[in-house]
Amino acid sequence: MSTQKLPEVWLRGPLDDMSALLQPVAHALLQAREELNELMADFPEKLLWQKLAGMASPGFHLQHLTGVLSRLFTYAKREGLSAAQLNYLAAEGKPGEREITVVDLIKAFNIQVDNAIDQLKATDETILTEWRGVGRGQLPSTVIGLYTHSAEHTMRHLGQLLVTVKVLKQQ
Repeated sequence: MSTQKLPEVWLRGPLDDMSALLQPVAHALLQAREELNELMADFPEKLLWQKLAGMASPGFHLQHLTGVLSRLFTYAKREGLSAAQLNYLAAEGKPGEREITVVDLIKAFNIQVDNAIDQLKATDETILTEWRGVGRGQLPSTVIGLYTHSAEHTMRHLGQLLVTVKVLKQQ
């Protein structure tokens, strides 16, 4: 039985019920989810919080990927961060009092990608260039800017996670 690898998400055609302008963002997030799930399958729990050369641990990257998507998509809705989001931000990179597992972190990321895809599908193209404030300083961006950065930021951290995981597994 042959297991043929699918082409990257962006080469599988347009996503149903997704604006053509937001397809690249959705494709990048879905690609990141596929790669992250494959990369982290059977990742040893004992390595989750290990750092290499002072760089971020796999646990940090997994938490950060989820948290950033949540925050950027909140700003895109012209909303401020909730207390839960601020607490999550403060806890990124820390194992916490209760044990956080690789499976927990993967599940949280997958749910956040699902939420992001739902929000992208519900986004009216006419608001994509509307101003949005980012963070406490309300730094200037737009809806499309936030969505695009979410995809770029996700892929950047996925790349860092990939290198960290591969090196940690070789030690």
